[in-house]
Amino acid sequence: MHAALALVGEDLKNVELQFRKDLESDVYLIRKVGEYVLASGGKRIRPALLLLSAKLCGYQGDRHVPLASVIEFIHTATLLHDDVVDNATLRRGNASANEVWGNEASVLVGDFLFSKSFSLMVDAGDLRVLKVMSNATTIIAEGEVLQLLCTSDLDMTQERYIEVVKSKTAVLLSAASEAGAILGGVSPEQQAALRDYGMDLGIAFQLMDDTLDYTAVEEQFGKEIGHDLEEGKITLPLIHTLRKCTDEERETISDIVEKEAMEPGDFESVFTLVHKYGGIQFTTEVATEYIARCKSHLEAFPDSPEKSALVELADYVVSRKL
Repeated sequence: MHAALALVGEDLKNVELQFRKDLESDVYLIRKVGEYVLASGGKRIRPALLLLSAKLCGYQGDRHVPLASVIEFIHTATLLHDDVVDNATLRRGNASANEVWGNEASVLVGDFLFSKSFSLMVDAGDLRVLKVMSNATTIIAEGEVLQLLCTSDLDMTQERYIEVVKSKTAVLLSAASEAGAILGGVSPEQQAALRDYGMDLGIAFQLMDDTLDYTAVEEQFGKEIGHDLEEGKITLPLIHTLRKCTDEERETISDIVEKEAMEPGDFESVFTLVHKYGGIQFTTEVATEYIARCKSHLEAFPDSPEKSALVELADYVVSRKL
């Protein structure tokens, strides 16, 4: 990500400042929770995408920083809600906000961030950006419900899972890229190319995240290893394993997934099967295919430092270890 950070590093600093400014509220807890989640880190991929896309498209104005902050507002709101739904206790290596302040505060501060996001988008004054962002937040909410419906579904197909990933994760990266294109005033074809770049990047990002649940070290990963499995989330490494394993092994997985809480040795049993049937390798290969598609969308643009940075960002997604 070095090229990307070099090109938009100063703007990203301004996004952080803008985020803190937009968090201003007479309600102390809103600032406290918002700043806690912001300070916990994160790679700022979504705001970086908007900033890079705007630069790629020749944007020279000053609306890119506030809108990049809005993207991070929306993302932070989804994190707060996700952690409540998932009963998470860790987020980026720290206690999750719901663990510190409780579910009620996390949900309500998440609601504030969503509401504030739309207020800020209206202030930005571009109806086209507002439409892209509002569509994305609607789809994200649908994705959350769809994932809930798919909990513990051992018959989940790869195609259905990709639809969940598009809705829940990738659509916000797509919206960030497309918003940058809108700011730059490029052709409809180039706008669509950046929208598709963000979507394919987001799918690959989530797929690689799925592999980390079975490969990363918890201290580095920043959240509990095996938590997806305990919550009944059937991700692609497990989907592939379920397609390949024996009936007896499938029954073992089923018993573990349906438990209220995993017991000692349960995760290790599934972990062994996922590695036995190449679930990690398969998922990485699928993610790599999405990255190849992702980079092909950039052929709609002439060579530039911004284009090279977006290519590097795509390569980073499949090489990251945490």
